Amino acid sequence: MIALLDTGSTGFMLVCTMLVLLMTPGLAFFYGGLSRRKNVVNTMVMIFAVLGIVGVAWVACGWSFAYGGDGSIPVFGGLDQLGCLSAVNDMVAEAAGTPDAFAILSGQGALGTDPELAASYPAIIDIVFQMAFAMITCAIITGAVAGRMKFGAVCAFVAVWVLAVYAPLAHMVWGGEGSLIGEVIGALDFAGGDVVHISSGLTGLVLCIMLGRRKGFAVLSYRPHNVPFVALGAALLWFGWFGFNAGSEFAADGVAALALLNTVTASAAGVLSWLVAERVHVGKCTLVGAATGLVAGLVAITPAAGFVEPWAALVMGAVTSPVVYAAIAWAKRRIGYDDALDAFGCHCVGGIVGGVLTGLFCVPELSWTDAGGLLYTGDWSLLGAQVLGIVVTVVFVVAADVVLGFIVRACFGGSLRVSAADEAAGLDVAVHGESAYPAYLGLD
Repeated sequence: MIALLDTGSTGFMLVCTMLVLLMTPGLAFFYGGLSRRKNVVNTMVMIFAVLGIVGVAWVACGWSFAYGGDGSIPVFGGLDQLGCLSAVNDMVAEAAGTPDAFAILSGQGALGTDPELAASYPAIIDIVFQMAFAMITCAIITGAVAGRMKFGAVCAFVAVWVLAVYAPLAHMVWGGEGSLIGEVIGALDFAGGDVVHISSGLTGLVLCIMLGRRKGFAVLSYRPHNVPFVALGAALLWFGWFGFNAGSEFAADGVAALALLNTVTASAAGVLSWLVAERVHVGKCTLVGAATGLVAGLVAITPAAGFVEPWAALVMGAVTSPVVYAAIAWAKRRIGYDDALDAFGCHCVGGIVGGVLTGLFCVPELSWTDAGGLLYTGDWSLLGAQVLGIVVTVVFVVAADVVLGFIVRACFGGSLRVSAADEAAGLDVAVHGESAYPAYLGLD
């Protein structure tokens, strides 16, 4: 039986897609507020550049690399949907009601497991929905290199990374039948723990190590220059995340509602546990801390949003937030890597914790693979699959990042980093010729 297009699910997916698109400009405010005053324009323009680069690359190649092909290659989609050339034809066929237009969209959520739902909304929506995921993933990376990486090098790296790393990884996890992580290994990732958060945070770590530390790192105190910007950005991310997680069910149903509830629950627990950790560690609760704890809770629940019960979402947010706090407040200085705006500490560390906890708390009846969490079944298989999926993600991303980093560095005169003079002056004026606060610099 072929399902007819459902206006409810169509409207739901359109709204979710727009919510996810909102997240990337929201991240610009979040990162912009966290950055130094002299680098806020550079920090924000990198994210807006990502919107342009990924928007073009995804339609040209990315969608096909991630979700094209016939499933015969475990780590790559195909070349059959370059330029999304078949999208309009499929839409016309859907409108005409011809059966061949109703194909499983991406292997994610209900649409990847239930043929009855495979045509519940027009397939063309999924191209934009997945594009929005690629945009926010690439934007997260820029936080690690803020204030010291050449703008052209950032653009070049993102343009290659979204096609050579993000798209194959999306296929490995969400590519449906034959995909390496999702099908062969059997790991679960509801909305992007591996694909979005671990990949972006880990890439940020690789780049910041290749760049070297900022001048004065571990000596100067780098404080957020605009705390209200941080709060505004966190609010936009929180709001957009509801589309991010609930929309990953690909249907307006009970699981989408569960994902929405779990998203709120985990983020609430993340805020509270961060504030407690901050109060114990430094004696004060801060707005920046509350905003970061909110994001940490959101990252934690992303791989599990539609798989766990609300009480488990609460535990996941409460546990993950202090772990992320420790990674940012203690491990970064102890180990010595200079992740400027904590892309690695928040997203990679949080994504790993969330992915592992999914293997503990997944309700068997909600699992795509029919495997339940250790807590429910006493079986270690899903937990093992989660860990193995994370290991494969880490190995693939690090290896690809190092290769791409060296290639881009060679193309930019052997250095990814701006000059010492530009770094000291600030990249806003030195690189972009504008300032967020011209009166402050006497430029008005």
